[in-house]
Amino acid sequence: MLSKELQLINPSDITGLILAGGRGTRMGGVDKGLQNFKGLPLVLHALNRLKVGGCVGPVVVNANRHISDYAAFGVAVWPDELADYAGPLAGFLTGLARCDTPYLVTVPCDTPLFPLDLVSRLAAALVAAGADIAMVAAPERDRQGQEQLRSQPVFCLIKTGLLPSLAKFTAQGGRKIDAWTAQHHTVLVPFSLPGDDPQAFSNTNTLDELRQLESP
Repeated sequence: MLSKELQLINPSDITGLILAGGRGTRMGGVDKGLQNFKGLPLVLHALNRLKVGGCVGPVVVNANRHISDYAAFGVAVWPDELADYAGPLAGFLTGLARCDTPYLVTVPCDTPLFPLDLVSRLAAALVAAGADIAMVAAPERDRQGQEQLRSQPVFCLIKTGLLPSLAKFTAQGGRKIDAWTAQHHTVLVPFSLPGDDPQAFSNTNTLDELRQLESP
């Protein structure tokens, strides 16, 4: 059953975009989204979590390699419109340019434990704040071991009407997500409530980190 908050934005009006377009440099150049986590490719974990509860409409994958392997999971695959692996913002641009819905939600392929209520909480916050973008903020420990909320820019719900702004930003060489989102009304959504999984936004940049996250 859908939450009351999400009913303010019809799930069919949200396209889910899984970001899997990187080089995987810190994983030795492997295609990160196709690496296994608990017996399934990382991209399938993201796909399944987005589909739980019917919180989004179409789900697509942004990938630049092994297109047919990703397509075999039954989803459309959209390569970057920018050349040379321009980073996650290139995936944002591709998603905004190609989706047919008023909203786009982005998740990376390397964070297999993100919350099942991710989309509903982002949608509720975006509507409540009258914002253009809702972005996750999750707890992280700094070098002194102190826990602080930090933005997680790859987890965003975005109004697709912002396409012209992002096209201009990237055409001028902009590549940092938070530098672009700072130009718009962006609400940070904390995922630090009682019961929230502290590992929910743990990403896996190396194969060792992937194995560590997989271990009980």
